[in-house]
Amino acid sequence: MVTSKIIANGILRAIGFLLLVTVSLYFLYQIQSVLIYLVVALILTLIGNPILDFFKKRLKFKHIWATITTLFIFILFIAGFILMFIPLISSQGQNLSLLKTTEIEKNITQLTYQTSAFLESHNIDSKQMLKEANISSKINFNFIPNFLNMVLGTISSIGIGLASVLFITFFFLKDRLMFVVGAKKLIPDSQEDKILNSVHKINHLLSRYFIGLLLQLFIVFLLYIIVLFIFGIPNLFIIAFLCAILNIVPYIGPLIASVLAAILTMLSNLGSDFQTEILPTTIYVLIGFWIVQVIDNNLSQPIIFSKSVSSHPLEIFLVILIAGFLSGILGMIIAVPLYTILKVIGKEFFPENAVIKLLTKDI
Repeated sequence: MVTSKIIANGILRAIGFLLLVTVSLYFLYQIQSVLIYLVVALILTLIGNPILDFFKKRLKFKHIWATITTLFIFILFIAGFILMFIPLISSQGQNLSLLKTTEIEKNITQLTYQTSAFLESHNIDSKQMLKEANISSKINFNFIPNFLNMVLGTISSIGIGLASVLFITFFFLKDRLMFVVGAKKLIPDSQEDKILNSVHKINHLLSRYFIGLLLQLFIVFLLYIIVLFIFGIPNLFIIAFLCAILNIVPYIGPLIASVLAAILTMLSNLGSDFQTEILPTTIYVLIGFWIVQVIDNNLSQPIIFSKSVSSHPLEIFLVILIAGFLSGILGMIIAVPLYTILKVIGKEFFPENAVIKLLTKDI
C-alpha cells in the first residue's frame, strides 16, 4: 500500500536528484576551461601515442625518455609555428597601428564605389541603392583598435592554457599504464575485457584519425599557399593558414574559407583598377581555392579519413551530413570521432547484430 510517507520520500529523492544534477552542471560550467584543457591534452595524447611507441620500439628509448622526446617534438612544432608567423604578424601590427580608422573607412568606401561602378557599366543599377544604404557611415570602425587590444590581452591566457595542456599531456603519456590499471579496479570483472578492448581500439583509431586530420590540413595549407603565391597575394601564409584551419568544419568551412580569401584578396589590391585587376584576381583566387577543394574532397580527405578510421568515404559523408542536421557545425566537427567510438563499442558489446557486423567488418 502506497502511503503519504512513501510518496513524500519519493518526491524528496527526486528533488535531491535534480539538485545534484543542477549543482553538477553548474560546477562543470565553472570549470569549463579545465575541461577544454583536458580534451585538448587527450587529443595531443592520441596523436603522441604512435610517436612515443616509435621511440620505444624502434629506437629502444626508455618510457620516460620517449615521453619527454614526444613532448619536446610538440613544443618544437608549436615554437616553430609561432616563429614562422611572428614576423608577418608584427609587420601587420605595425601597419595597423599606423593606419587610422578614417583611412580604413575611406578604403572600404572606395572599394564599395568601385564595385558599384563596375555593376553600373553592366547595366545594373546599384549605385543609388548603395548611396541610400550608406553602409560605410553605419559601421563603427573604432572596433579595430579595441579588437587588437583584446587579441593582445588574450595572448597571456593562451600561454597559460598552452602550458597547462602540455603539462597534462606529459602525464597522460607518461602514466597511461597507471591510468589503465586504475580503471581496471573500477570496471566490473564481467565487462573488463570488452571495455579494455574497446578503449584500446578507440585509442588506436582516434590516434590515426587526428594524425590524418593534421595531414589533410597540411596538404590543404600547402595548396592554398601555391594558389596565393601564383597570383601574388601578400600575407599568403596567414591567409592560407586561416583558410586551412576552417577546413576542420566539413563542407561549410571551405565555403567560408573561399569567401574570406576573396575579401582579403580584394582588400589587398585596394588602389588598383577594380575591373582590370581587383575583380579578375579575386575570381582567379576563388577558382584556385575551388580546385583545391575538389582535390581535397575527392582525393586527400576520403583516402586519409577512410583509411584512418576504417570507414567507407560515403559512410563518412552521410555521418557528417546527419550530424550537421542534428547539431550544426559542432556536430559536423565531432561526427567522425564520435561515430568511430560508437562503432567500436557496438562491435565489442553487440557483435552478432547484422547492422553492426556490416558497419564494423573492417575494424
